[in-house]
Amino acid sequence: MPMMKIFKTFAGILLTITMLLSCSPRDRYISITGYAQGGTYTVKMNLNGKDGMIRTSPEVIKESIDSILNDIDNSLSGYNRNSLLSRFNNGETIEPDSIFIDIFNHAVRIYDETGGIVDAGSGPLFDLWGFGFKSGDLPSDEKVAEVMKACGMKRMFPHIEDGIRQDGSLEGISMLMCEKGKFEGVPPLPTLNYNAIAQGYSCDLVAEYLYSIGVKDMLVDIGEIFCDGVNPSGQPWSLGIDRPVDGNNELGAQLQGIFRAPAGPHGIVTSGNYRKFYIRDGKKFAHSIDPRTGYPVTHNLLSATIVAADGLTADAYATYCMVVGLEESMKLLDSRPDLEGCLIFDEDGTFKTWCSEGFVLEEI
Repeated sequence: MPMMKIFKTFAGILLTITMLLSCSPRDRYISITGYAQGGTYTVKMNLNGKDGMIRTSPEVIKESIDSILNDIDNSLSGYNRNSLLSRFNNGETIEPDSIFIDIFNHAVRIYDETGGIVDAGSGPLFDLWGFGFKSGDLPSDEKVAEVMKACGMKRMFPHIEDGIRQDGSLEGISMLMCEKGKFEGVPPLPTLNYNAIAQGYSCDLVAEYLYSIGVKDMLVDIGEIFCDGVNPSGQPWSLGIDRPVDGNNELGAQLQGIFRAPAGPHGIVTSGNYRKFYIRDGKKFAHSIDPRTGYPVTHNLLSATIVAADGLTADAYATYCMVVGLEESMKLLDSRPDLEGCLIFDEDGTFKTWCSEGFVLEEI
């Protein structure tokens, strides 16, 4: 789950629809898998829905899920050169679709809520350090200061609709608020990066579709998790929390513990600094970058697992925690009844775990 969000053009379709054990004679669980966002996705669901057996066939459900994920890729992928996001970041005029508009407005809300700590407008900063859509590596202090001038959702209108022309077109220059005196000549165009929220958002859109056809028990796994209802055994969905060992790239290979999701709909997202990083001159540079300073974080928080009402919110606040560190993350979770979380940190070379009151981790 903590893996950096990677969006790529779909390479094909992996069709796997398998039956799972059922907790009652009427229940009929299936598992659907396919390719998405540089990896695979898995959707587990009960065909016994809220109003009886779901009439939509598993094959049609798979086609619909693939279509949703393909639409997200074509809209938001920074690795798909023809996506709306790539073209917008390149300064082209685009016609934004509903996904592009929706996630921009979510990104503004998250930016405001987090005081700029989760900032989709800091794309150039992530590119500079090599954790965005372009190559980069260990920039100078002067370069960091220069690039930071071109970053921030604060540079843009708070509502994307304000920049869309009457013909439905949009370009970066039309989104910039007045910045007289800050730049010589034409100011840098905005460069957006939704890696902090896009996978959680993808889970939400797939879940929204499943709800629309009557599904009540589901687990959507697209690198991040959304779940609701119960598993085939009639119990809460259980999820492994990976042990944040540097280079632990195999999901589930080394677990810190097991978390059983509470009743109701929840997004569950883990962010960490143990899978995407590089080392230069003996120093580790991880992909969690603080937009306020322009530099990768150096604190002792190794991973943050956040539970929220939806995937996008869980995704955003998992990133938030990895930016602000252990103490501020604990304060956040103690002050927000709508969030639960598990923080794994280093204390003198030993892994330690702190969980909020509503997060029960069964340690292994």
